[in-house]
Amino acid sequence: MRAAVIVAHPRPDGFAHELASRAVAGLAAGGHEVELIDLYEIGFRAAMSTDERIAYHGDAPILDPIVAHHADLIRSVDALVFVYPTWWSGLPAILKGWLERVMVPGVGFRFDERTGKVRPGLTNVEHLIGISTYGSPRWYVRAVNDNGRRTLMRALRLSCGWRTSRQWFGMYGIDGSTEVRRHEFAARVERELSEL
Repeated sequence: MRAAVIVAHPRPDGFAHELASRAVAGLAAGGHEVELIDLYEIGFRAAMSTDERIAYHGDAPILDPIVAHHADLIRSVDALVFVYPTWWSGLPAILKGWLERVMVPGVGFRFDERTGKVRPGLTNVEHLIGISTYGSPRWYVRAVNDNGRRTLMRALRLSCGWRTSRQWFGMYGIDGSTEVRRHEFAARVERELSEL
């Protein structure tokens, strides 16, 4: 199985990067081929340009070679893993921008020529996995709808097949967490992904 791990956190020494490393280690231990995409390290531009928006519904909606590489990658993987901190009840801007620039027509979805309806573009993806940290407790995150999780586990899943499995790892109340609790959470991520 091939997997892509997308991490969105500006600090390489942050807990999100530890979680991404543990996800990669778990997948590799399970015998899977893994490619890590660190959006901040590569300087991914979150904002869609005017030219990209104009090209969006054309025959060639991708203009940036980095975006083209990512689109090719996600069309070839069996698992997509997202690692990020939840900020303002949602995805970091760089990850939201990645979705907007990569999941264009022909990649994330396609239009049925006969009916004009939207159809999934990522039917190759069998596993959709989210790993996020939250400053707030779980009850509060649920009260504000956990928009990042909804974007990935509901909206993005519609771009995959109906049989695509979903798995969510959420560490709530991280601001007041202990090192032991963070270690246990990271170990769980690695262990469960090794069993994928």
